[in-house]
Amino acid sequence: MMLHNRVRSLSAILVASAVFAFSSPVFAQDVTESHLKAARAAVVAIHATDPFDNILPQAAAALEQQLIQKNPDMQELIGKTVTDKAVALAARRADLEKEAALAYAKVFSEKELNEIAAFYSSDSGKKLLDSGPTVTRDLVKAADIWQNGLARDLAQQVGETLAAAAKANAPAAPAAPADATAPAAPADGAAPADGDAPADNTQN
Repeated sequence: MMLHNRVRSLSAILVASAVFAFSSPVFAQDVTESHLKAARAAVVAIHATDPFDNILPQAAAALEQQLIQKNPDMQELIGKTVTDKAVALAARRADLEKEAALAYAKVFSEKELNEIAAFYSSDSGKKLLDSGPTVTRDLVKAADIWQNGLARDLAQQVGETLAAAAKANAPAAPAAPADATAPAAPADGAAPADGDAPADNTQN
């Protein structure tokens, strides 16, 4: 529980560092102060760096657990030392905020950044940020179902077309040969074949 509380406290320090970074002076000569200010506002509005909030606390917690396992008799000292050092490093969060603002300033104009910040600071923009992941998951599920159905129907329709073409192009089956053992019927008036007895035409 103590470790968990320290991690939460460290997270709060990281957030404070981010605020400090956004209020820092201009740190790039090729970006105007107003442009950079708009970039910082946009970064804050879209929570661009929020996914990285837990990096340092998680690293500190993992290191503390690792060291305590190796040196259980130094648990108290390890906990205090890791927390103190992590707090000192928290100020480096400003470097990430700096890079984030510069990255957005390089891609978006000052006007675009102001529009982005205005939208994502509105109720609609905040809802989009909050509900966006849920909508995205639902969309991915729907896309998977749609993709599977599309692939199935495509394969079925192509298969049916190819089967019909193969059937149409198949050679006709040859006619069954006549039975060679069966005697041919004689034509009317034809002489009987050798060995056949002549018909008896005598009248009694």
